[in-house]
Amino acid sequence: MARASTRITFILGCTGGGKGATGRALAKLIGAEIVSVDSMKVYKRMDIGTAKPTAEQRLDVPHHLLDVVEPSEEYSVAQFVGDAERAIADITARGKHVLCVGGTALYIKSLSEGLFDGPSANDSIRNRLRQRAEQFGTAALHSELCRVDPEAGDRIHPNDLRRIVRALEVYELTGRPISELQTQWDRNRTVYDCVFLGLRREKEEENRRCNARIKRMVEAGLVDEVRSLWLEKPPISSIARQALGYAEIIEYLEGRVILDDAIENIKINTRKFSKAQRTWFKRFRQTEWIDVTEGDTADGLARRLADMEKMPWSK
Repeated sequence: MARASTRITFILGCTGGGKGATGRALAKLIGAEIVSVDSMKVYKRMDIGTAKPTAEQRLDVPHHLLDVVEPSEEYSVAQFVGDAERAIADITARGKHVLCVGGTALYIKSLSEGLFDGPSANDSIRNRLRQRAEQFGTAALHSELCRVDPEAGDRIHPNDLRRIVRALEVYELTGRPISELQTQWDRNRTVYDCVFLGLRREKEEENRRCNARIKRMVEAGLVDEVRSLWLEKPPISSIARQALGYAEIIEYLEGRVILDDAIENIKINTRKFSKAQRTWFKRFRQTEWIDVTEGDTADGLARRLADMEKMPWSK
């Protein structure tokens, strides 16, 4: 297909690892535009908690797939792939390089290798699973997933109700774990000519950076941002409300925890999410990993990436 000759570069890594800043700095050096590969940055007004680039940063470097839908709406991986493909076609038609920057592993996998061809959605099963989540909590469904499909349970965040429901739905419909069915993705087939660059930090430094970022988000008004979304009509969707930082603050707003505990839960869940990302990223075997130290800056990392050989922008 024609798209296979289109070269795109992914910059991936765990949350809080500096992907966004490095991607923006690299885009300026090589004349690229950024396609966001983040399942929560697509939501309007979810800015602080998703570490969305500022208006000034977006003027400096064009970004795509930010602020796509309202928080009350659901946004599927199929919608993302369609939107991303249109953005990539637009960018390449204007002679610009494409940088796909983000850490949503399922989006990376689906954009680079095509959508998982699983069974069609079953509304009856989904509604039943969601009702159980409302009654017993998302954690109960995640525990069930870990029992029937340990690999998917390890990979999917305990708060990610949408993906937990989908994995359990697939298991109920087929009698086979979704992780087993998804091995069809591991056949070296790619939709685009893809380059994968990963930013990798020591786990302890990664945790320090995440804790510092969460502190900055709270100081910047995260609680007020979540409260505003929580009070909106129509209400924030079940998918959007599971975003890191949002789910925990909503628990505080609903009176289930005190604020200090909610903030601590953000830190705990961020570490769990990073672990799930590291598990996912092992599947991207062609990734060239760049070890990042505490003293590295976004500009310095961008220069290192810009000078790498055999990159789409190499002369």
